[in-house]
Amino acid sequence: MALLPESRTNPDGSALIRVLSYNIRSMRDDTTALARVITACDPDVVLIQEAPRFFRWRKKLARLARAANLVILTGGATAAGPAILCNLRTTVERTQDVLLPLTPGLHRRGFATAVLRFGGARLGVLCCHLSLQKDERYAQGGMLLDRLAGLGVEHAIAGGDLNDRPTGRTFRRLADSLQDCWATAPWGSEYTSTPLDPHQRIDAIFATKGVEVLGCGVPLGQPGITQKDLRAATDHLPVLAALRIPAAQ
Repeated sequence: MALLPESRTNPDGSALIRVLSYNIRSMRDDTTALARVITACDPDVVLIQEAPRFFRWRKKLARLARAANLVILTGGATAAGPAILCNLRTTVERTQDVLLPLTPGLHRRGFATAVLRFGGARLGVLCCHLSLQKDERYAQGGMLLDRLAGLGVEHAIAGGDLNDRPTGRTFRRLADSLQDCWATAPWGSEYTSTPLDPHQRIDAIFATKGVEVLGCGVPLGQPGITQKDLRAATDHLPVLAALRIPAAQ
């Protein structure tokens, strides 16, 4: 399988970036294996779901970021689980964590959001972990699209654990408005759940129409990534995308 292109800034001001989406199950598994997987993907931006949310959660997330040569951008407990990490290539314009309406008896959900710059390119970013309950999940899909549009940036991405398959109505709602990066430029492997028995795609990265998707999928068989680490790191497989972001006008 071919490698995804490496990150770079082009002479025209556009930027090629790598984005990783990963549910890390609150770092309850092998965090050393988790850090190795993230590092091997060489991402500019990491969309984390189920970041630590309780006792000393910031220190735990900071430890993971440091082990993967990244820094914490935003999110964690303040977004009810979603978080964004980035490398030092990233220029941060602004961040905002958003808590979604709470349905009694269900888990609190939220979005971690940011507006970033890479060279002459400007990018809105949203990380999500949608509800297990189908009606609440569908409503949250609409909130995601509204929030992404509200970032006020021409080019944007959203990614995370959707708890929905491509045939589900929430997944379809997002794919009707955004590019489903796997469907646009499939690369690697498709299924993200579970590492022991990959049989469904419930994790995804989406992009607005102006973003060029160069490849997206589960990075199986890539240098530095082993089946052993993928199985030990968490209960999801990661999704890695290479994207070209046009220069801001």
